[in-house]
Amino acid sequence: MTQILYAYISEENHDYLIEKYLNEFPYDFKEKILAYRKWQDSQLSLLGRLLLNYGLQRMGIKNKKNLNYTFYNKPFLDDINTKFNISHSGEIVVCVLSDTNDVGIDVEIIDKINIQDFESQMTKSEWGNIRIAEDEKKAFFDYWTQKEAVIKANGKGLSIPLKSFEIANLSTKINDDFFFLKEIFLDEKYKCHLAFKDKIDTMIVGPKIVIIHEL
Repeated sequence: MTQILYAYISEENHDYLIEKYLNEFPYDFKEKILAYRKWQDSQLSLLGRLLLNYGLQRMGIKNKKNLNYTFYNKPFLDDINTKFNISHSGEIVVCVLSDTNDVGIDVEIIDKINIQDFESQMTKSEWGNIRIAEDEKKAFFDYWTQKEAVIKANGKGLSIPLKSFEIANLSTKINDDFFFLKEIFLDEKYKCHLAFKDKIDTMIVGPKIVIIHEL
């Protein structure tokens, strides 16, 4: 099963989230959260871990697992085969978990940027498709989230140049590994794509997780 969970940050809930949940995590993670200068960055990071724990509970994994990191700085869970990935942008944080698949996810707010600055990250074909699209900005963020999701699923991150592989028909290949892509709609102001190695038979897009004050 593959599940996708997401949440929106809220300044109103920030102190509550810190007081309610932060002590559940290891010391180094707590220090990281408290070191952020902006509450938005702090809450996005905390919500990512809360979504991960919630997703594990939905899979029947009740004990909290420690995170370790690969040589390429990709986090993984001790002692279990569940794969996961977390991404955030703007006011959204999203988490994907799969017990059968290597997965990667990327969400980006459709922001005001000069897309010309990113031509070097695209193949000639991809850039051509962006330039002829009815909405260049949305086409750019489609490719950008697709490529970011793929390198996360691959596990080697930015050590793989984005221009070194080409997205076509929602799939691509890096060395001998094939990756497939699926667009995940979360919010009209965002683009989000899921990348995975093998065809996914069952996927659950979880409801928006709203964490509110307990009465």
